[in-house]
Amino acid sequence: MAVNKVILIGNVGKEPDVRYIDNELKVASFSLSTKERGYTLQNGTQVPDRTEWHRIVAWRNHADIAEKYFHKGTKLYVEGKLRTREYDDKAGIHRYITEIETENIQVLSQPPMFQQQPQQQRPYYQQYGQQMQQQFEQQQYEQQQPANNPVAEEQEVIPAENQTPVQEF
Repeated sequence: MAVNKVILIGNVGKEPDVRYIDNELKVASFSLSTKERGYTLQNGTQVPDRTEWHRIVAWRNHADIAEKYFHKGTKLYVEGKLRTREYDDKAGIHRYITEIETENIQVLSQPPMFQQQPQQQRPYYQQYGQQMQQQFEQQQYEQQQPANNPVAEEQEVIPAENQTPVQEF
């Protein structure tokens, strides 16, 4: 049995590069940084922070999501597989590159510049979440308030024994 699974939590390093293959298949690639905190050894030696950069490749629907919602600084949770490919560069040198091909992506937070925007300029998923929250709060408020129906207050309530029966023809 073999397992090829990568799980990362990190920040997008630059805007995703989106391109089409054969004018139909969308692919987005972007860098993701992960950071290991520095620490001090028992003998007093300081080990500095270490930042790793990962190349992420997102296909189809993940590429659509990356194009619309990922920006420099967006914190992401990424699950995927390691893929190594080879190619010849412009100088004819044979090169290898290791990438993470996404299987699952979740946005954990938006960069500060997108959190401060007015609602109509925010990405759709943020607007939708706020609209749902506002609707829920409005429903809760309405359930707590007594029914204010001005028409019902003006109508005279006639006891059933004093009502004239309606005859059907």
